[in-house]
Amino acid sequence: MDVLKRLKKTYHRFLKKVRRLIKISAFGIILDEQQRVLLCHRCDVDLWNLPGGGVEQGETPAQAVVREVKEEVGLKVAVRKLAGVYIHSNKANIAFSYVCDITGGKIRKSDEADSIAYFSFQKIPGNTYPFHVARIGDVLAKPGRFHFKLEFGPSAKKLFKQGRL
Repeated sequence: MDVLKRLKKTYHRFLKKVRRLIKISAFGIILDEQQRVLLCHRCDVDLWNLPGGGVEQGETPAQAVVREVKEEVGLKVAVRKLAGVYIHSNKANIAFSYVCDITGGKIRKSDEADSIAYFSFQKIPGNTYPFHVARIGDVLAKPGRFHFKLEFGPSAKKLFKQGRL
């Protein structure tokens, strides 16, 4: 077995163990020619977010973001680059943010997203996941950089329930 196959096998075994302890997710940052970001409005709660979600068994975060974007908003995307890795200290979450390019498909609603739209950074709705807003800001402020950050604070759903979002 060559080194690459062994590494891949080890990686998947590692992810399987980690998933029991840590939630791993991947989100796509899709920008149009005016540098507006694509957001989707959740069906289950009045919040906007980047398209994305949990990494499933046997897939990498990059594969997950491609799958999730297709499921949530109907677009086929290709990962251009890993923009950042974000660790939420209180919740044992690791989120991968990818800048993605549209390669096909058509924007459509889904059972996860009841509205989909592009927003300039200054006009992102107030009821958008704060961590997602920060990640978008990272990409727009320093587009060529990789970001590795610890995130602190309550979840967006908790803020929403408290009337703070």
